[in-house]
Amino acid sequence: MREAGRSRSVRKRRERLGNRMAMVGITFVVLSMAVVMNIRGATLREKDLAYQIKEENLIRQLEQEQKRAADLEEQRIYVQTKEYIEKVAKEKLGLVNPDEILLKPIQ
Repeated sequence: MREAGRSRSVRKRRERLGNRMAMVGITFVVLSMAVVMNIRGATLREKDLAYQIKEENLIRQLEQEQKRAADLEEQRIYVQTKEYIEKVAKEKLGLVNPDEILLKPIQ
């Protein structure tokens, strides 16, 4: 009987040791996964920050281009006006309206 009692206690110790080893193994796997996920998360946060900066730059560039397009549209409309045509005729061609008097400085 003593041997039967001994074998039970030995068997229980082995089972406990086996359970402990399984728990250590599972804990190691879970901790490893947590470390990997943390590293991966940090990498993703860095990429997200880079994308946010890029997005802000693109939005700023888009606003500048929209302003430039509006300025060009205003310029296009202005060059079609009579005022612009007269201005160019006076500056580049030296033309005057019939009711204007042209004064030239004496040299």
